[in-house]
Amino acid sequence: MTTNSVTLHSLEYKDARTYWVAALFIVGNIALPQLCHLLPAGGPMLLPIYFFTLVAAYKYGWKVGVLTAVASPLVNALLFAMPAPAVLPAILTKSLLLAAAAGFAARRFGRVSLWMLLAVVLFYQVVGSAAEWAYTGNLAAALQDFRIGIPGMLLQILGGYLFIKYLK
Repeated sequence: MTTNSVTLHSLEYKDARTYWVAALFIVGNIALPQLCHLLPAGGPMLLPIYFFTLVAAYKYGWKVGVLTAVASPLVNALLFAMPAPAVLPAILTKSLLLAAAAGFAARRFGRVSLWMLLAVVLFYQVVGSAAEWAYTGNLAAALQDFRIGIPGMLLQILGGYLFIKYLK
């Protein structure tokens, strides 16, 4: 697998640029789900709410990732009633796990690779699914991303790699 050095940033909460960058990724996490929901089962299949959270946290640090992870599902729920309030805790949990894992991997290794993104995606999905199972008591619902969301996970890994590598 390809490993490449890229310019990674670690923005701080006191830096105004942190909020501008996070706002751009939040807009992406609002627009992409709307596009994906035009397809039948596009949301559950493509998992679009996580895409820009991965890129934000990996490229700009966990703080931008956390802002994106929290604001994206909440704004989407307020504007479009998606995600539904019943699944919002699970999505927020997975989003925060994704931001933490992506930020950690970027800081620890200082480069991006498909293997690292695969590890990040598997981490947040496995731990997030376990948390969702604990919240709901419904194993089938907790494993939904593994049943129908594989295309979305692949999109996160491959698309995320390209975004992180080529985003200036």
